[in-house]
Amino acid sequence: MSTTSYPTSAHWGGYRVLVRDDRVVGVRPDPEDPAPSPVMENTPIAQHHASRVARPAVRRRWLERGPGPDPRRGAPDDEYVEVGWTRALDLLAGELDRVRTAHGNAAIYGGSYGWGSAGRVHHAQSQLHRFLNTIGGYTRSRTTYSHGAVETLFPRLIGTPATNRLLHRAPSWEAVRQHTDLLVTFGGLRVSNTWTASGGRAAQTAGPAMRAASEAGVEFVSVSPLRDDTPDDVKAEWLSLRPGTDTAVLLALMHVLFTEGLADTDFLDRYTVGADTVRSYVLGEHDEGGRRPGTARTPEWAERISGVPAAELRALARRMARGRTLVNVGWSVQRARYGEQPLWAGLALACCLGQVGLPGGGFASGYGSMGNYGGGSTPLGLPRLPQGDNAVKDFIPVARVADMLLHPGKAYHYDGGERRYPDIRLVYWAGGNPFHHHQDLARLTRAFGRPETVVVHETHWTATARHADIVIPSTTVLERDDLTASQGDLSVRAMPRAVSPHGEARDEYDTYADLAERLGVREEFTEGRTSGEWMRVIYHRWRSLVARRGLEVPGFEEFWAAGRVEMPGRVEDEALLGEFRADPEGHALRTPSGRIELFSETIASFGYEDCPGHPVWLAGPVLSDHDGEFPLVLVANQPTGRLHGQQDMGAHSMRQKVHGRAPVRLHPDDAAAHGVTDGDIVRVVGERGSCLAGAVVDEALRPGVAQLSTGAWYDPSAAEATCVHGNPNALTVDEGTSSLSQGCTGQLTRVRVERFDGTPPPVRAFEPPRGVTPV
Repeated sequence: MSTTSYPTSAHWGGYRVLVRDDRVVGVRPDPEDPAPSPVMENTPIAQHHASRVARPAVRRRWLERGPGPDPRRGAPDDEYVEVGWTRALDLLAGELDRVRTAHGNAAIYGGSYGWGSAGRVHHAQSQLHRFLNTIGGYTRSRTTYSHGAVETLFPRLIGTPATNRLLHRAPSWEAVRQHTDLLVTFGGLRVSNTWTASGGRAAQTAGPAMRAASEAGVEFVSVSPLRDDTPDDVKAEWLSLRPGTDTAVLLALMHVLFTEGLADTDFLDRYTVGADTVRSYVLGEHDEGGRRPGTARTPEWAERISGVPAAELRALARRMARGRTLVNVGWSVQRARYGEQPLWAGLALACCLGQVGLPGGGFASGYGSMGNYGGGSTPLGLPRLPQGDNAVKDFIPVARVADMLLHPGKAYHYDGGERRYPDIRLVYWAGGNPFHHHQDLARLTRAFGRPETVVVHETHWTATARHADIVIPSTTVLERDDLTASQGDLSVRAMPRAVSPHGEARDEYDTYADLAERLGVREEFTEGRTSGEWMRVIYHRWRSLVARRGLEVPGFEEFWAAGRVEMPGRVEDEALLGEFRADPEGHALRTPSGRIELFSETIASFGYEDCPGHPVWLAGPVLSDHDGEFPLVLVANQPTGRLHGQQDMGAHSMRQKVHGRAPVRLHPDDAAAHGVTDGDIVRVVGERGSCLAGAVVDEALRPGVAQLSTGAWYDPSAAEATCVHGNPNALTVDEGTSSLSQGCTGQLTRVRVERFDGTPPPVRAFEPPRGVTPV
């Protein structure tokens, strides 16, 4: 039987799937991709895995008892009843109508986080939000788990337009190659992170671009507890620091610049406000509370905190002042308690060097964090499905979902205001998996037990699906037509259907259309169009927008036949805040002063002890237990074997596991101290839980550090551990970065590691729940 090749795209890039007899039997890289992601190798197994959701299913206790809080929601032995589509949609429409009638639309939380599909039409978050807006709105989330601190802090420091450029229009890697002498990165430049972009990239260019920059003479310094946070071929110098101490290092570098006359005072005077306050703090003239005297933030002071030798810090500061230097603070660094501080201190350091706004110099946050960062930008926008207007004004910072569910009505601080958590009765989740992204998963399970109903659209029986009352089976990207592109992408690409839907799975658009009909708003939701017609509409609207800029792309039929169209109007950005530097009055920033706010009167007026008005050193909780019950700092970084938790059962992901469990890396000294050898099954224990993992002994990380990537499917199926599969969020703390941003703090926590003796429990993460018959 012949094999057919189909182009497709995922958030980890474009590739082709090989199909025989309506099954995906292999994958092949796009021939135009210079460095394709191996994550594509997960697709064949994942596409047809027994964990696929094949039919609508309802949790038996909800079906028999009706809506209501249930502390057993998500129990490993919970049972589901498979039902027909008509009954499932009738139940769901009736429950939506009950909740909005009795409690208002603010009682519905539309919790999609949007990573389920790379398509522009069948984008789970857009589909769900459009539907909920059509029926009256929903409580929404704001910011992201990835960079919530940047999104909230930097509009106060450089204004919202400049913050958007910081996140989406960073200087290109070509600009770095041409102009940068030294790139100093806090949090590394991990190539596997650059495989990922929302919508996927036509080609993986970041890894080759880093290598080209290094070959052209750009020098790299990586400040990180992990040596392999930067690729070997960029030949980075490694400054090994204790996790969570980046701010101390940044302050010490500024101390050298100030005391040795290397700070660019002309730049500070013209382009910033508050530099004198920062200087006074760094020199020890006052402390973070404004009291006098303070502590001088010398390299020796920083050495005691960070473990980086003072002589190395002095040498680095002088080296940074000698040439064109780019300071990069990766997204990972902010995902810790007081995560705003290294970002703010990194910006202040770049300002002290006086190179903000120069090509290849200044400040960045995101190199090595995502694939579209430094890859150019697309100012003309992308085709997108309109979501409509949300009549509900309530929102929460995205990482505070468990607080919201557990404590309705409770007051909390966020970005200068006091807010109260809404009383959520129905959670509607599609295209995301909070049991991957969120922290303290035992607490999240308790939180999911409080709503009256939880609805999940899913392709697979993830942990989130297993915490739902109504589970709706959705098609994958390979089972429907769509188109895709990402910010800064090289092309817009067609994604034709490659295989038939699994079991009774349906496109989410059709599910919402039928729900909308039951609720009397089908016409408002569909506007009389099928999803295929919407695909043509959003393409033609984008084409018209492009044409207004004097550019041309082919019509839809020509595009679909060709499979792609080159992205018009791409820009290779050279400098962040370049226009502001050239004309600070004519291009003033959208801040109260019009300048970069190294001291923010606005933030200071909030009175937050955990985020004062300028960058300060605040010792996070991971520094408090060096020799106690939890002697190791766990770094829960992003995985190299998959995107988040997607397709964890795939071949590439499974090859990295140890005895079928997530690998935890230990330095040889720590492994010996804990009686652990390479390949052992170990229990990783923290204050809030434990997990089983497979030990990997490796010198590529600092002593005193353990590293366990996120993404192993949460498996609480046995008493031996909170998660027997190795999900580090069984251990992490569920608290915000600060009262300002309330961002995610899941990057770091304290643990101990002990060898697991005896027969380990089986991993059941990929098994469907009781009552479900796999197809």
